[in-house]
Amino acid sequence: MKNRFLNLKTLSLACTALLLTVSCTSDDPDSPVIEEEKEDSNRWITVAAARMGENPGDGNGGTLIYSINSDDAQDPSISIEPFDNGFIVPSNRTARLQASEDGNTIFNISYAGDTGGNYSKYDVNGGQDFTQIGTGVSIAEYVGTAPRWIKLFDGDKTGAAVYVSNENEIDDNGTTDDVTDDTYIRTDAVIGVVTLDLENSLIKNFEEHNISLSSELEAQGYYIGRIDMPTLNAAQNKLYIGASVRKVDPETTEREREFERLGSLTIVLDYPSLLNPTVITSEVGYGDTNGYRSINAFEYNGSVYQANQNDPSGSHILKIGANNEYDDSYVFNLDEALGVDDAYILSWRPAANGKGVLAYRHAGSAEGVAGAQGFFALIDLNARTATKIDAIPYDPDFYLFQYQNYAVDGTDIYLTQAPVGKNGNIYVVDTETGITNKGAELINVEGSHFIGAW
Repeated sequence: MKNRFLNLKTLSLACTALLLTVSCTSDDPDSPVIEEEKEDSNRWITVAAARMGENPGDGNGGTLIYSINSDDAQDPSISIEPFDNGFIVPSNRTARLQASEDGNTIFNISYAGDTGGNYSKYDVNGGQDFTQIGTGVSIAEYVGTAPRWIKLFDGDKTGAAVYVSNENEIDDNGTTDDVTDDTYIRTDAVIGVVTLDLENSLIKNFEEHNISLSSELEAQGYYIGRIDMPTLNAAQNKLYIGASVRKVDPETTEREREFERLGSLTIVLDYPSLLNPTVITSEVGYGDTNGYRSINAFEYNGSVYQANQNDPSGSHILKIGANNEYDDSYVFNLDEALGVDDAYILSWRPAANGKGVLAYRHAGSAEGVAGAQGFFALIDLNARTATKIDAIPYDPDFYLFQYQNYAVDGTDIYLTQAPVGKNGNIYVVDTETGITNKGAELINVEGSHFIGAW
């Protein structure tokens, strides 16, 4: 029989507090000295489970979270059941979750429905025990009820949410009731950016901008159709926003699904003012940079490293230097590194040493119950290498398109592995040695899946 979760961390902290109380209240110089114990090296690992809505793997039935201390997370004899015993996160569909760097706080903005756009945060207490901190705040009036948001890496102080709205500009050329001679001009792209004080649950700033491409590209029907994953540069004076470039047929204004890709684009704003938008372009990558559900760009060693998707040459990790321009001398192509075709980065996360874990699919991925099969790789930003992690078992139904996050503890990275509707495990990757170990068992339910660790 599997062991069930026991909150050993709470017991340890209570005992430590008792010992410290005894040592502090004694005034007898002959009484034994009780040395202060070292701080517990454990941290909370929070697992998120996405329940099925109407179809296996859609995650539209809501999100549940469950926390376990890192020692127990590494123990394969321990079993947890987030779907049966987890805390239900407020969200109509799959919640968009973030965590503090120490794992002690979970941040959430509800996605869609009546509560869409509501921000809340919780203390992590172990198991299904999450205590809301203070009152929430709604950002729906700024970025809608289904916001795309992220926690900036500024010491857990700020979140940023974004949206883009599009409208075709048409010149009617003096249209009469009898003659229609409309001419497509361009597709307008208005972006909105709001920053949120995570500590005090307050709106910090909001700005809107019209983002243009060159007149030549816009006449061909190109426009920015989706944005996401804002990221601070190392100096914390610029905000980078990933972008997806789309295209319409100028003759019909119908959206084209197949078109010649432009160089990967990023919108750059002054920070914290959110003013002076510019667009920078890569000559290495030719895919989108907005990502999907997970953080798509990270600051490391003075630069920002950014994944792209839908690149005709396979996904790349791109580099934006301290000068706030793409560094095209840095070439990290996943097709070449992994020896596959059409690599697509689903999510990724580096540790402080520049080594990390990356989820991907490729042209050889099996088609599972919810979509293409996913895999994990160990990557090195400095060496520009990627190696599939063979210690993790794979299944055609191992679906990672909605994967959101990895828990980073020093150079260890925690991830969840479980095919749709099947049990799996937490795995712990030591990025220094490359060794991957199986941890606690994850009990699944029909049609559902796990979307990450925080």
